[in-house]
Amino acid sequence: MKNRRFIIFTLGVLAAIGPFSIDMYLPAFTSMAAHLNTTIPHIQLSLTSYFIGISAGQLVFGPLIDRFGRIIPLYIGLGLFLITTLACAFAPSADALIVLRFFQALGSCAGMVISRAMVRDLFPVEENAKIFSLLMLVIGVSPILAPSLGGYLTTAFGWRSIFFFLTALAAITLWICYKYLYESKAGDKAMSLRPKQVMGNFSSVLKNKEFLFYAGAGGVSSAGMFAYISGSTFVFVELFGLNETEFGWLFAFNAAGLILSSQLNSLVLNRLSSENILQKASIAQIVFAAAMIMIAFAGELTLIPLVLLLFLYMCTQGFYSPNTSALALAPFTKRTGIAAALMGSFRMLISAVASLAVSVLHNNTSIPMLTLVLICAVCSAALVWTAKYFATSSLEEQ
Repeated sequence: MKNRRFIIFTLGVLAAIGPFSIDMYLPAFTSMAAHLNTTIPHIQLSLTSYFIGISAGQLVFGPLIDRFGRIIPLYIGLGLFLITTLACAFAPSADALIVLRFFQALGSCAGMVISRAMVRDLFPVEENAKIFSLLMLVIGVSPILAPSLGGYLTTAFGWRSIFFFLTALAAITLWICYKYLYESKAGDKAMSLRPKQVMGNFSSVLKNKEFLFYAGAGGVSSAGMFAYISGSTFVFVELFGLNETEFGWLFAFNAAGLILSSQLNSLVLNRLSSENILQKASIAQIVFAAAMIMIAFAGELTLIPLVLLLFLYMCTQGFYSPNTSALALAPFTKRTGIAAALMGSFRMLISAVASLAVSVLHNNTSIPMLTLVLICAVCSAALVWTAKYFATSSLEEQ
């Protein structure tokens, strides 16, 4: 394959657009609440609406990319993202921002769905977990750079500058895709867009146990991470008194665990299967999440232990994401777009629920955030270990 590394990098950028749009504005929550005359929990609803938009949008783009190919839907999605991101920069109120973030998410999810589908299109199935790990190297830059950059932009130019920056990023990404990315799989005219047939295709994918268990495990685990992301501004800025720049660097430190472990995953895959790696990571995730909540309930939770335990928790995420993605998509050749859409949609939907729960359960402590992190860790582990006994791989050629 020509330009293999550049194609992987481009797919990583497409997959990272959504997370980057989340992470970059987190340090600005306090400033946004002050300027828009509202509260941080109200601003957090713009994060929830974003998750809902990504969840719903992927279910739209999945059938579209199977029917029309990858490239045209990608241009449409990136164009929508660019326009709505610019509109976010001029949002007059928190409620307007919440609505605009929903439509911004609809656009961003195109890159997320299509990047996953193209990995399955372009690379042998036995390489998919390693390719997803390489994508995580690009995606992992988002939570490291985005909060720090967002903090600096907010301090220097105000929170609206974050959305101007994202608008420029969208324009550059659209140009790169137009210039260098080629169609990986032609559209299938036999894939009907009639509601009954679309629902039938979704149902067919959901009947595959391997997809169901591993997509579920990855989604629930991801929800735990987004519960942390949603609650982190209040916990670190309000409870521990960090400023926006310090929060950005601390967030970046924890996110470094995601990159470190995702790259280590590529090496471990030479010795262990994706299933074995997930089983071990699921236990570690429960241990670190339980340690945080136990210390918090004991009233002994301080900044350094929390940061270190969150770093270790994020390391487990680096093993979860590439392996659950590869295992969930492995059975599919014909309905790859729909499978990728369902996987991403569930991941974002459950993340939206977790994000909303952090806001609703807000009680001026770290307990709601840490409780949800633990619940997600336990549920995802249950799915991983259940898959060991019930999921069987079968290549879809229907």
